[in-house]
Amino acid sequence: MADPILRRKLEAGEFVAAPGIHDMIAAVVANKVGFDIVYGTGYWLTASALGLPDAGIATYTQMLDRMATLVRTSDAAVIADADTGYGGLLNVHHTVRGYQEAGVTAVQIEDQEFPKKCGHTPFKRLVPMEDMVEKVRVACKARSDDNLLIVARTDARQSEGFEGAIARAKAYGEAGADILFVEALTSEDEMRRACDLLDRPMLANMANGGLTPMRTAAELQAMGYAMAIFPSLTALVAARSIETALRRLKADGCGDPADMLFDFKEFCSLIGFEDVWAFEKEWAR
Repeated sequence: MADPILRRKLEAGEFVAAPGIHDMIAAVVANKVGFDIVYGTGYWLTASALGLPDAGIATYTQMLDRMATLVRTSDAAVIADADTGYGGLLNVHHTVRGYQEAGVTAVQIEDQEFPKKCGHTPFKRLVPMEDMVEKVRVACKARSDDNLLIVARTDARQSEGFEGAIARAKAYGEAGADILFVEALTSEDEMRRACDLLDRPMLANMANGGLTPMRTAAELQAMGYAMAIFPSLTALVAARSIETALRRLKADGCGDPADMLFDFKEFCSLIGFEDVWAFEKEWAR
């Protein structure tokens, strides 16, 4: 069952700031920090699991497995990136059903052609607006849990301009999408105007290094956004820390950079070893 927390927060006007989770280490650390909603990012879960770019290479089956693992690992409700729905209308129906059974709280689909590209990279191609409208309708009808929300994303800003992106997002909202996601807006003015022009809860993508200006949760809420995802934060921080530690190891042979390390004993607890040890005490011979 979908966690009702996202629907409740949106209805109450409580701003949602959801970190992107790129692997299960990030998931258990997010548990420690206390996030109640997280974002299962397609780009970074693909990168961490497969070492591949977000270019439509990962399959539905692979991503469903990653999302189901994230739901199992995380204490938080999961907003799940589902790319284009992995194909046509039947694929969208199957994807929403599968993600719902996995226990996610929201399913995000976008209007790119399959295979898709990361929204902040070039060479994106879109399906006709009418095709995406049908996908949104199918996605909404496929769910059997009222707490499962549908996020409709448009990547039209770069190819059809701001007005084209707004027209698409408006149509997707009219088709039943619960949350609208206008990807890769390029200025604060565009972000404010998008929130003013669209009458569904709006999602901002705070992708570090992307095309959209980075703003705080408070600033985004003041613009009119209902929620924001920070998809690349944990992965880019982890990648930089790994590089720093490896350069130190290569340069001076130091394999114990104590100033950078998460406590090992605490991590054993976070990942579940205490349950394993308790089992061993009860059953080991």
